[in-house]
Amino acid sequence: MQIFIIMIFIAGAFVVQMGLGFLQIKHFSKAYAELRSIGKVAIGKKPGKIRAGTIVLFVVSDSGEILKAKKMQGVTVMAKVKSLHGFENKNIQTLQEKDMAHCNKLIKLAILDAVNTYKIIMSGGVIPEKNSLFKRMMLQAGRVATVKK
Repeated sequence: MQIFIIMIFIAGAFVVQMGLGFLQIKHFSKAYAELRSIGKVAIGKKPGKIRAGTIVLFVVSDSGEILKAKKMQGVTVMAKVKSLHGFENKNIQTLQEKDMAHCNKLIKLAILDAVNTYKIIMSGGVIPEKNSLFKRMMLQAGRVATVKK
Protein backbone atom coordinates (compact mmCIF):
# COMPACT_ATOMS: atom_id res chain seq x y z
CA MET A 1 0.00 0.00 0.00
CA GLN A 2 2.80 2.44 0.86
CA ILE A 3 4.55 1.78 -2.44
CA PHE A 4 1.30 2.54 -4.26
CA ILE A 5 1.01 5.91 -2.46
CA ILE A 6 4.64 6.73 -3.29
CA MET A 7 4.06 5.84 -6.94
CA ILE A 8 0.96 8.07 -7.07
CA PHE A 9 2.95 10.91 -5.48
CA ILE A 10 5.77 10.52 -8.03
CA ALA A 11 3.28 10.38 -10.92
CA GLY A 12 1.53 13.50 -9.58
CA ALA A 13 4.82 15.35 -9.31
CA PHE A 14 5.63 14.34 -12.89
CA VAL A 15 2.27 15.63 -14.15
CA VAL A 16 2.73 18.94 -12.29
CA GLN A 17 6.25 19.28 -13.76
CA MET A 18 4.88 18.65 -17.28
CA GLY A 19 2.14 21.23 -16.78
CA LEU A 20 4.54 23.88 -15.52
CA GLY A 21 6.95 23.08 -18.37
CA PHE A 22 4.11 23.52 -20.85
CA LEU A 23 3.26 26.92 -19.32
CA GLN A 24 6.91 27.98 -19.54
CA ILE A 25 7.13 27.00 -23.21
CA LYS A 26 3.86 28.84 -23.89
CA HIS A 27 5.24 31.98 -22.19
CA PHE A 28 8.49 31.73 -24.17
CA SER A 29 6.63 31.21 -27.46
CA LYS A 30 4.47 34.26 -26.80
CA ALA A 31 7.54 36.41 -26.06
CA TYR A 32 9.32 35.07 -29.16
CA ALA A 33 6.31 35.81 -31.38
CA GLU A 34 6.17 39.36 -30.00
CA LEU A 35 9.86 39.89 -30.77
CA ARG A 36 9.56 38.22 -34.17
CA SER A 37 6.85 40.71 -35.14
CA ILE A 38 9.44 43.48 -34.70
CA GLY A 39 12.23 41.89 -36.79
CA LYS A 40 14.78 39.09 -37.01
CA VAL A 41 15.54 37.38 -33.72
CA ALA A 42 19.00 36.08 -32.81
CA ILE A 43 18.83 33.45 -30.08
CA GLY A 44 21.71 32.37 -27.89
CA LYS A 45 21.57 29.68 -25.28
CA LYS A 46 23.67 28.27 -22.49
CA PRO A 47 21.92 25.16 -21.20
CA GLY A 48 22.36 24.48 -17.51
CA LYS A 49 22.93 20.98 -16.29
CA ILE A 50 23.22 21.83 -12.62
CA ARG A 51 23.32 25.62 -12.82
CA ALA A 52 20.71 27.95 -14.29
CA GLY A 53 19.96 27.58 -17.97
CA THR A 54 20.01 30.83 -19.96
CA ILE A 55 18.43 31.95 -23.23
CA VAL A 56 19.04 35.37 -24.78
CA LEU A 57 16.88 36.85 -27.53
CA PHE A 58 17.99 39.86 -29.59
CA VAL A 59 15.69 41.58 -32.09
CA VAL A 60 18.07 42.67 -34.83
CA SER A 61 17.55 45.11 -37.73
CA ASP A 62 18.82 44.37 -41.25
CA SER A 63 22.00 46.31 -40.46
CA GLY A 64 22.67 44.28 -37.29
CA GLU A 65 21.49 46.90 -34.79
CA ILE A 66 19.92 45.44 -31.66
CA LEU A 67 16.42 46.85 -31.29
CA LYS A 68 15.33 44.90 -28.21
CA ALA A 69 16.90 42.32 -25.91
CA LYS A 70 15.31 39.77 -23.59
CA LYS A 71 16.55 36.89 -21.47
CA MET A 72 15.19 33.84 -19.72
CA GLN A 73 17.34 32.46 -16.94
CA GLY A 74 16.63 30.03 -14.16
CA VAL A 75 16.93 26.55 -12.74
CA THR A 76 13.23 25.77 -12.51
CA VAL A 77 10.26 25.92 -14.85
CA MET A 78 9.26 29.12 -13.05
CA ALA A 79 11.84 31.13 -15.08
CA LYS A 80 10.20 33.88 -17.14
CA VAL A 81 11.29 35.99 -20.12
CA LYS A 82 12.52 39.38 -18.88
CA SER A 83 14.03 42.47 -20.47
CA LEU A 84 17.79 42.60 -20.86
CA HIS A 85 18.89 46.22 -20.76
CA GLY A 86 22.07 47.80 -22.09
CA PHE A 87 22.16 46.34 -25.59
CA GLU A 88 19.73 48.53 -27.51
CA ASN A 89 21.26 50.49 -30.43
CA LYS A 90 24.45 48.38 -30.42
CA ASN A 91 25.50 46.25 -33.37
CA ILE A 92 25.33 42.53 -32.65
CA GLN A 93 28.44 41.83 -34.72
CA THR A 94 30.59 44.27 -32.78
CA LEU A 95 29.57 43.45 -29.20
CA GLN A 96 32.56 43.53 -26.89
CA GLU A 97 33.33 42.39 -23.36
CA LYS A 98 32.74 45.91 -22.00
CA ASP A 99 29.18 45.83 -23.42
CA MET A 100 28.51 42.75 -21.26
CA ALA A 101 30.12 44.04 -18.06
CA HIS A 102 26.76 44.22 -16.28
CA CYS A 103 25.89 40.60 -17.12
CA ASN A 104 26.70 37.40 -15.26
CA LYS A 105 28.86 34.67 -16.79
CA LEU A 106 25.98 32.54 -18.07
CA ILE A 107 24.33 35.49 -19.82
CA LYS A 108 27.68 36.44 -21.39
CA LEU A 109 28.06 32.90 -22.75
CA ALA A 110 24.50 32.95 -24.13
CA ILE A 111 25.17 36.35 -25.75
CA LEU A 112 28.34 35.02 -27.38
CA ASP A 113 26.30 32.06 -28.67
CA ALA A 114 23.70 34.48 -30.12
CA VAL A 115 26.44 36.51 -31.82
CA ASN A 116 28.03 33.35 -33.25
CA THR A 117 24.66 32.03 -34.44
CA TYR A 118 23.83 35.38 -36.06
CA LYS A 119 27.16 35.50 -37.90
CA ILE A 120 26.79 31.92 -39.18
CA ILE A 121 23.23 32.46 -40.43
CA MET A 122 23.98 35.84 -42.03
CA SER A 123 26.96 34.35 -43.90
CA GLY A 124 24.69 31.64 -45.32
CA GLY A 125 25.91 28.85 -43.07
CA VAL A 126 24.03 26.23 -41.10
CA ILE A 127 24.12 25.83 -37.34
CA PRO A 128 25.58 22.40 -36.52
CA GLU A 129 23.23 20.23 -34.46
CA LYS A 130 24.52 19.16 -31.08
CA ASN A 131 24.28 15.48 -30.22
CA SER A 132 21.66 14.43 -27.69
CA LEU A 133 22.65 12.84 -24.40
CA PHE A 134 21.69 9.40 -25.74
CA LYS A 135 23.74 9.87 -28.93
CA ARG A 136 26.78 11.04 -26.91
CA MET A 137 26.47 7.96 -24.69
CA MET A 138 26.28 5.67 -27.73
CA LEU A 139 29.32 7.34 -29.33
CA GLN A 140 31.26 6.99 -26.09
CA ALA A 141 30.27 3.31 -25.81
CA GLY A 142 31.42 2.79 -29.40
CA ARG A 143 34.79 4.38 -28.61
CA VAL A 144 35.22 2.22 -25.50
CA ALA A 145 34.32 -0.94 -27.47
CA THR A 146 36.82 0.01 -30.21
CA VAL A 147 39.64 0.59 -27.73
CA LYS A 148 39.09 -2.81 -26.05
CA LYS A 149 39.49 -4.76 -29.33
